[in-house]
Amino acid sequence: MAAASAGIMADSIGPAPGLVSPLATPEEEAQVAAASAEDRAIRPKSLADYIGQEDVKRELDIALRAARMRGEPLDHVLIYGPPGLGKTTLSSIIAHELSVQFHATSGPAIEKKGDAAALLTSLSPKDILFIDEIHRLSPVIEEFLYPAMEDYKIDIMIGEGPSARSVPLSLKPFTMIGATTHAGKLTSPLRARFGIILQLQFYTPQELELIVKRDAEKLAVPIDNAGAAEIAARARGTPRIAIRLLKRVRDYAQVVGTGTITEEIASECLQMHRIDADGCDERDRGYLRCIINDFNGGPVGIDSLAASLGDERDTLENVVEPYLIQQGLVQRTAAGRVASRKAYGKFGAEWPGREG
Repeated sequence: MAAASAGIMADSIGPAPGLVSPLATPEEEAQVAAASAEDRAIRPKSLADYIGQEDVKRELDIALRAARMRGEPLDHVLIYGPPGLGKTTLSSIIAHELSVQFHATSGPAIEKKGDAAALLTSLSPKDILFIDEIHRLSPVIEEFLYPAMEDYKIDIMIGEGPSARSVPLSLKPFTMIGATTHAGKLTSPLRARFGIILQLQFYTPQELELIVKRDAEKLAVPIDNAGAAEIAARARGTPRIAIRLLKRVRDYAQVVGTGTITEEIASECLQMHRIDADGCDERDRGYLRCIINDFNGGPVGIDSLAASLGDERDTLENVVEPYLIQQGLVQRTAAGRVASRKAYGKFGAEWPGREG
């Protein structure tokens, strides 16, 4: 405990902000919106090319085959899991496998019933309507979508005041795919209207290594097995981060090395970006140091941690904590967050001998 109370020193140089954040950067969001050539080249187009999530793929493959055999639209699909695991990519694969159009929007973008009506009436038979962050739909829009999802019908209001009247409109049969990182925030009526519910899990280093090799080949970047393994090991179980790190290591290899990504080149680049062997960046290490130094290892409430770190509660819960918990560095208990023996060992601090 003495080592902990003495304080764990912070690294002297901060990281490149957000490099190992599972959230999409503004640049990545712009790439998706613009469907850039590089983005299209990297993203898998079929279930056969989609690496990992084997249980999800098996369930989805059967549902897709059955829908094709019956000539019907696929049941509405809800995909949930931490950010960066491929919810949007999997949704676009569903459209490709069914040979239908893919229409994408997000919960916050649908502000009025007219917006939803315009989207729904523009769909062709069996098309996919993808709604990202579906948990952020307003209650009014959510209720407006219920008859569309169940009966392929909507009611729109014509006129104003006493002369206003409701006019029913029939829609072409379609499939709605909702994606969310907060499945618990969906209302029960909305969740019940999805016939297929899929949960995405963090990827193993072996699966990420395959993704890194595949994308390096598509980007025409020479890479050896050790270099791919080094990137995968620090990618926090998240394909989005693995691809982001691959691109940064590619730059480093071209400028500093011979252009080929080796274990040494990957390690040097990621060290420069302050990403350690566990895939933790300065934000993660600051979170752990805060629990150990400021709160004696915990337990500490999430609001106290957010205030101490000057960060948002949602950011800590959805960006920082999931990976740290998965790695056994932090435990969530009824009393609050507790730093584990492994977290103390990460900083060479003496563990106080109590846990969760």
